Amino acid sequence: MANTKVLDEAAIKHHSNDIHETTLWKDFLSLIKVGIVNSNAITTFTGIWLALYFSEKGFLANIDIVLYTLIGSSLVIAGSCAINNYYDRDIDHLMERTKERPTVTGKMNPLQALWIGIFLLTVGFVFMLMTTLTATIISLVGVVTYIFLYTMWSKRLYTINTVIGSVSGAVPPLIGWAAVDANLSVMAWVLFLIMFIWQPPHFLALAMRRTEEYRAANIPMLPVVHGFDVTKRQIMVWIACLLPLPFYLYELGTGFLILATALNVGWIVVGIKGFNNKDLEMKWATKMFVYSINYLTILFVSMVLFTIV
Repeated sequence: MANTKVLDEAAIKHHSNDIHETTLWKDFLSLIKVGIVNSNAITTFTGIWLALYFSEKGFLANIDIVLYTLIGSSLVIAGSCAINNYYDRDIDHLMERTKERPTVTGKMNPLQALWIGIFLLTVGFVFMLMTTLTATIISLVGVVTYIFLYTMWSKRLYTINTVIGSVSGAVPPLIGWAAVDANLSVMAWVLFLIMFIWQPPHFLALAMRRTEEYRAANIPMLPVVHGFDVTKRQIMVWIACLLPLPFYLYELGTGFLILATALNVGWIVVGIKGFNNKDLEMKWATKMFVYSINYLTILFVSMVLFTIV
């Protein structure tokens, strides 16, 4: 234990000169990974909105369920991320994008981060219990998958960690739908599948950009273990799997089908360009990563918009 403490203190001291000034609030937002919380709120809201729309329930008449679900799911996700930061503090200092998290810089005591995570989870589940039991159970599945199956188990052992972690990232729209209608329809599961299949190409593109950091942290991401060629093929296969899914959402209208298909084909086209150019692999990975972010935002926002216009 003493050696671990010395190593932690040494890591913090080593990075002290590079740490930017932050406020307590910014440290908190970093701890809970606010970007992940916000992006998941979008997909959760889409699940809520579509469930209300297709069950012919009024939005304002169910505003309490909407708020309980958005607040509860956001707190559950925030708590899970805080615990993830607590657990990964021994490797986060090795990666550029995580080296300034408060659990790494020493601005937040590790146990404090853990208890913040537990508190957020507890309050989040209280809010979720005010919706439906189904939504609460799905939230629990997401937490267990992210904290135990991904963070504490597969992340440091297997290249399939990305796929396992995708389960937790895919449940937000399912949570949103279940909070309104516990009898999950095919459409609800299609939203889950879109989110599940979208994540591997998104995170594998990121892993390509951060390969050396993952290697230094001894995280067996696919590009670290099997190289870029295998990773790029995997990315393209996952994207191709998205092609048929919009057609299960035909009730959103022809306009949505055209847009969603265009987004899927566009992603494939971006992937094909420069696929075999080994001198531009980092540029290729960056394009694929940026496209994936825009893809998800446009797709889920459009689902809401096409029910309004």
